[in-house]
Amino acid sequence: MPSTGYARYVALGDSQTEGLGDDDGAGNPRGWADRLAERIARAEPGLLYANLAVRGRLAGQVRAEQLAPALTLRPDLVTVVAGVNDALRPRFDADEVAEHLEAMFVALTGSGARVVTLTFPDMGRIAPVARPIGHRVAALNNRIREAAGRHGVVVADAEPYSLATDRQLWSPDRLHMSARGHALIAAAVAEQLGVPGSDGSWNRFLSAGEPAPSGLRAVGSELRWVGSFLGPWLVRRLRGRSSGDGRQAKRPTLLPVAQVAEESR
Repeated sequence: MPSTGYARYVALGDSQTEGLGDDDGAGNPRGWADRLAERIARAEPGLLYANLAVRGRLAGQVRAEQLAPALTLRPDLVTVVAGVNDALRPRFDADEVAEHLEAMFVALTGSGARVVTLTFPDMGRIAPVARPIGHRVAALNNRIREAAGRHGVVVADAEPYSLATDRQLWSPDRLHMSARGHALIAAAVAEQLGVPGSDGSWNRFLSAGEPAPSGLRAVGSELRWVGSFLGPWLVRRLRGRSSGDGRQAKRPTLLPVAQVAEESR
């Protein structure tokens, strides 16, 4: 199999990159970045991989806490995904978030790494209560594309694909992708990078899945979601707390990807 040319991959971000919603079977998050590392390692068996992402982090926190450690690892491939947590906050400034992301793009591409980022789907199609922030996500996506274009950053663009909001791809909390969703992201990024064995089949959904509930079932579903997930999230926000408080990166140093695969079983 042809080589990818990548030897050191480092992932930066928040809960999506940490892997929430994709349990490894032992109670630990796996996620799309782990899955991407495994895909690359099939063509590059010596690949080393670190994941610095921590749930709940805002874009500015990712920049402040993860950028410098990432640079010390001298990666030749980096993924940077952040901004949704910012969009969920009452005081959201798309330009400020984009400034943090662009600063990371500049530093990482300047070090010689190939950098990849993502755009985000319409959250209102996943959780109706999130419809008011749809314009925020769209604004953020536009700024991500612009900043990426200025610095040669690869963009795996989720926004145009309706399949990205299919309920099968999201965990019950509707904030994190399911295992299937994480696998889809990994496949999309692998295609953008030209990883051997990757193609565009990820964007052809294989089944329609169960239809969204309607009527009283829909009301009941929304009420259960509010009580189980939205309510606790709002309480944390009101208390000034984050799900990531006190947490450290799950893989702060570069390790062989074989160890990722073994730990994910």
